[in-house]
Amino acid sequence: MNKRMMTTAGWLALCALLIAGCSSKAETAAAAPAQTFSDPFAYCAAVNTIDTPDAHYTGQPVPDAVIGGFIRAAELAAGEEAYEMFRQTTIWRCMDGKVYACNYGANLPCDSKADTNEKPSQAMLDFCAQNPGAEAIPMSVTGHATIYSWGCQAETPVILEQIDQPDAAGFLSRIWYPLTPED
Repeated sequence: MNKRMMTTAGWLALCALLIAGCSSKAETAAAAPAQTFSDPFAYCAAVNTIDTPDAHYTGQPVPDAVIGGFIRAAELAAGEEAYEMFRQTTIWRCMDGKVYACNYGANLPCDSKADTNEKPSQAMLDFCAQNPGAEAIPMSVTGHATIYSWGCQAETPVILEQIDQPDAAGFLSRIWYPLTPED
C-alpha cells in the first residue's frame, strides 16, 4: 500500500509538472509577439504595454519617429541639430498599444515609477527637524518621482498638494507624452 501511494504521488507530481510547463509556455507565447518590429508604433500596437522595449523591437534604440513625435507632443521648437541631443536624452515605452516618450530634462525621473507614498521618508523627517515650519521641502529631499509637494508643519512633514498622478503603467503622467506617427 505504501508503494502504491508513492507511485500515485509520483504520477501526480509528474502530471503537475507537465501541466505547469505547458501553461507557462502558452502564457509566454501569448504575452510576447512572435515577430520582430523596427517601427516603434507597430511594435507598441503588438505588445500593448511594456516599460522598456524588449528583443522583439529591433529598430534604433531611439528612432527619429520617437524624437520627432516627442518634439511635436511637447510643443518644442527644435531643428535637426536637436535630434542628436534628444536621441541621447529620450526614452520610450508602450502603454495601451501606443508609444510614450520622456526626455530626461532637469531632474525628470523618466525611468522611475511614480512615488505615491503618503508617509514621509526619513530624509523629510530630518529636513523638517532642521527646518521647522519650512513652506516647502525641496525635491532633492522628497525625491523627484513623488506625486506630492511637501512642507513642514512645525517639525512634521505634511503633504501640501498632489502635483501629479501615475499613468496606467505607474509612471508620472506629466512627463510622459503619448506620440502619434508623423503623417
